[in-house]
Amino acid sequence: MITDALLRLSADQAVTASAVSTNTIDLSQIRDIGEGKPLYMVFTITETFATLTSLAFNVVTDDNASLSSPAVINTVSVTLASGGLAAGKQLVLPIPPLKGSKGERYLGASFTVGGSNATAGKVTVDIVETFQDGQKFYPSGYTV
Repeated sequence: MITDALLRLSADQAVTASAVSTNTIDLSQIRDIGEGKPLYMVFTITETFATLTSLAFNVVTDDNASLSSPAVINTVSVTLASGGLAAGKQLVLPIPPLKGSKGERYLGASFTVGGSNATAGKVTVDIVETFQDGQKFYPSGYTV
């Protein structure tokens, strides 16, 4: 996975309550960023979350850079009990085409806390073209 500092939406952002990413991507005009070559938003948990029940990771667009009224275009919710909110975990969400819509000017991420607010937990969010989905091992096909 190759990352780019200009496509990093959050860097070790503490998420203790529902929030939006610290950075946004200005697409310079209203556009459907999901059209064309597939792009992905990678959420990497850099500090284990504590005390919350679940956390939703969202790909959002908005007509303003502050993401004050974001439209969620893709989402995944992870529970603390499943171990999905531990440091090192990565969640990958495709940035989908917006069928029948031109989209909005700004692209970002948001986090929606379920249950009580977190006392700990940090996330880094990147937009990438390809991602690493773990190691896979295959038999060699050779016999000795």
